[in-house]
Amino acid sequence: MKNSYILLFCLVFITSSCGKFLEEYSRDLTYVETAEDLNKLMIGEAFIPSFSLSISNQSTMSTLSSDVGVVLPWLHVMDDDSESFLVGSVDPNEATPQQTLAGFHNWAQVPAVNVLNMSWEDNFWRKVYKRIGALNALIFQADNLVQKSPEDVLVRHLRGEAFFLRAYYYFLLQNIYGAPYRKSTASLDEGVPLKISEKVEDKYFKRDKNDVVYAQIISDLNEAATLLEGYNPDSKIRVGISAVRALQSRVYLYTEQYDKVLEATVGFDNMGYTLQDLNQHVAGTNFTFRASSETIFTMGPNTVPAVFLSDSVGQWSGNDNRASSFKVADNLIGTYQIDDLRRQAFFRQTPKSKSWLPGKYRTYTTYDDVAQVSCTFSFRYAEVVLNRAEALTMTGEDAQAREELQKLRVKRVRNAGISQLPSFNEGLIDFVRAERRRELCFEGHRWFDLRRYAVNTQYPLPASFMIKHPTYTYDPQTNTHTPVGNYILNSFGQDAASWQVPIPNYAIEFNRGSLTNPVRTARSIQPL
Repeated sequence: MKNSYILLFCLVFITSSCGKFLEEYSRDLTYVETAEDLNKLMIGEAFIPSFSLSISNQSTMSTLSSDVGVVLPWLHVMDDDSESFLVGSVDPNEATPQQTLAGFHNWAQVPAVNVLNMSWEDNFWRKVYKRIGALNALIFQADNLVQKSPEDVLVRHLRGEAFFLRAYYYFLLQNIYGAPYRKSTASLDEGVPLKISEKVEDKYFKRDKNDVVYAQIISDLNEAATLLEGYNPDSKIRVGISAVRALQSRVYLYTEQYDKVLEATVGFDNMGYTLQDLNQHVAGTNFTFRASSETIFTMGPNTVPAVFLSDSVGQWSGNDNRASSFKVADNLIGTYQIDDLRRQAFFRQTPKSKSWLPGKYRTYTTYDDVAQVSCTFSFRYAEVVLNRAEALTMTGEDAQAREELQKLRVKRVRNAGISQLPSFNEGLIDFVRAERRRELCFEGHRWFDLRRYAVNTQYPLPASFMIKHPTYTYDPQTNTHTPVGNYILNSFGQDAASWQVPIPNYAIEFNRGSLTNPVRTARSIQPL
């Protein structure tokens, strides 16, 4: 029986050989006999670990491209919240954020290879499916432990965490590599391969349809909700019912099941979470951190400091007054009114050029902050409030939606009055979306939100919607960068394939053609 446990971890669609997986896991799995054994495996194999970044120069992507962890640095640079940040001369062969992630930023046909032919290995696919394989086996083993000890509370909670994590990983995979969810065509649109059995299957994998993937996500979350009902751990790095309810509200929002969004968040205000009052915020401190009254759950690293580098990361190593990274887009900063306290709490200006960088989290000067939260794998109470506000607006409950928005606005904007909010439904939807952008920027939401807005049944983005990313030429004589044009991502209706990240080549090759990617548009600079 123990040998069969070992085989459960061998996933045929992961590039590592079965032999390597046997070598890696056999010692641990021999001893899965108690709930505590299962807990250790959950921590080691199912959660995404954090790690520290050493940021002393512009070449940060060489650190992130190593096999140190699960990272999504490019998720922050594909939407309209970011722009290139170029100051002075940087060696074109350095693994800087701008030079390494340019293919993602400019929606290239092969985004993992940028204009300098520098490659980024997208390990997210491989590492997340590896965790899903571990979770499939953990769920199977937990079921066996339940038969031995039906009343074991730890086993019950571990099963709940496992179902939550599997749902969350498929949600992320689906919204990165799959087509956005459209109610009318969900049974036709292609998502990602679904694998929930602990058994080894001698076959190659292909994309499952969106409705199938989301049905599994919802099923797993329902299981997690049942198993974790009434339980919230003391630690923000473990899963409780509030994290499950938060993810349920997000999934139902994406699938336009607005009544269920409201159902999932019933009683959430009584779970002990409160919104921080930015009237009391101390300048220069982290807005979000692990012990914050808004933090629900977090795991994994924070890559924002490595992607949005300052122009003064290493004055002693020759990197002062240089930048080859990304900054906050002007059109995002411009959406904050003068009385909006988030402008100072969420952003920092660089010492030299006074450009805006994300400042919710630790920065390049506090890269070893032990209280950090992930910039991608986190849940915060403010999102739950915004999920409810959007769902209420979509169901025509405008008065209640305005009241929900006011809960957030009085903590974020000086002299915020409910009379300032739009009184008609379409205007309120636009406001909710703009408020969501202002509040949740650089937390891994914007790219996903734009995808779902594009195909929304009631209020889709206009056909004229586009994202423009400026591009520059460098003049060595003056040591300056001059804008010469834009890379443009057109609306989903015109350029659908470019609104999803291609499945990495290693997975395509391993599955011998059964996995395919839609063909992305070839892109060139559109002159000013």
